[in-house]
Amino acid sequence: MGAVDKYSILLPTYNERENLPIIVWLIINYLDKTSYDYEIIIIDDGSPDGTQDVAKKLQEIYNKDGKEKILLRPREKKLGLGTAYVHGMKHASGNFIFIMDADLSHHPKFFEDFINKQKEKDYDVVSGSRYISGGGVYGWDLKRKLISRGANYLTQILLRPGASDLTGSFRLYKKDVLQRLVDACVSKGYVFQMEMIVRTRALGYSLGEVPITFVDRVYGESKLGGSEIFQFVKGLLFLFATV
Repeated sequence: MGAVDKYSILLPTYNERENLPIIVWLIINYLDKTSYDYEIIIIDDGSPDGTQDVAKKLQEIYNKDGKEKILLRPREKKLGLGTAYVHGMKHASGNFIFIMDADLSHHPKFFEDFINKQKEKDYDVVSGSRYISGGGVYGWDLKRKLISRGANYLTQILLRPGASDLTGSFRLYKKDVLQRLVDACVSKGYVFQMEMIVRTRALGYSLGEVPITFVDRVYGESKLGGSEIFQFVKGLLFLFATV
């Protein structure tokens, strides 16, 4: 199976002009040293900061000799993470899909850990965890760490998801499994990642975890605020009641 596996890396972006060239360089620099077949799909939600112009430049640089390493598949406006994955999947030719943030909080050096873990037991989903041995968070103040830990602890008690980190967004999915999970999900925004893990368990898919280190964004604004925390609690209670 190994030789035919292809990995489609979905990068949803919104105002990531500074970060996009760095994350793309890191991905390509890392994966070109391996034998993995891959493609990067940039799903930009109409960023006003020129993210798409940067993506086109990156295509000029990296798409050579008829090989499309980078695909740009933009949308007109901000439509949410779940629909970004759906949009990206439509254009993905890989049988495996990586999802990660474009803001440099996830490092491509962990790709191999995900891939090896997946092959270990033919897992349907492999999730990156900040909360198991070897994982961690860098660049967060105490308040942010407490919110994250508290949210995770509450989730564990209410949902018993069989995973240690529900709100992270660095994951590897079998493409057909991701499709089914997205179809089943009803949440938007911050809660979406959590629901994906809860649905994984509810639908009987196998889940593996690998430790990752998460680094807070270097450029641009964090997207977590009071409204996200409110949405998270609301979403958590909804999942507790319905899944």
